[in-house]
Amino acid sequence: MAVGKLLSALSEEFPGITIVEETAGGGPGRFRSARISSETNLSFLKGTVLWICKSPYRPHHGRKNWFVDVSVRHDAETVDFAESSVRFETFRSGGHGGQNVNKVETGVRAIHEPTGVSAISTDKRSQHLNKRIALKRVLEAVAALNSNSMATAKSLDRLEHTRIVRGNPVRVYEGMEFKRIR
Repeated sequence: MAVGKLLSALSEEFPGITIVEETAGGGPGRFRSARISSETNLSFLKGTVLWICKSPYRPHHGRKNWFVDVSVRHDAETVDFAESSVRFETFRSGGHGGQNVNKVETGVRAIHEPTGVSAISTDKRSQHLNKRIALKRVLEAVAALNSNSMATAKSLDRLEHTRIVRGNPVRVYEGMEFKRIR
């Protein structure tokens, strides 16, 4: 409920906010967590938000301080792959092919210039076929880099999701009307 009320309050204060991703809570307008996007830089909200209110679910319970952690998340850096950003080098490959391999540069090295990822192919007798194979290998390597970057970002998000510091709040709200007092 506190996350939902905070989202409502922030949406009123900063109209450009959109919910990008949410983890539903126990009813409408309730969230376990939410990820928002905004045209306004909201990094000043990073920290803990305190909501002072008696529990609407357990009215006789003594707890009245509820905390919400606000974190700034940066998206994973991914690399766009364009064939035009790949440089090709040829060389004599050796191996199968008889005298042809000693005379013709059939081996191909493909280098993705933005990342420095490279792959070679000497599998075929034809430079054209080796070029296609090396290009495919570079594409797979760049895709693996992107996948690792996204997995790391997701892992950091999970760690951030469970981290909360109670005390020294950046904002304080009070009551069921979620009135900002600090």
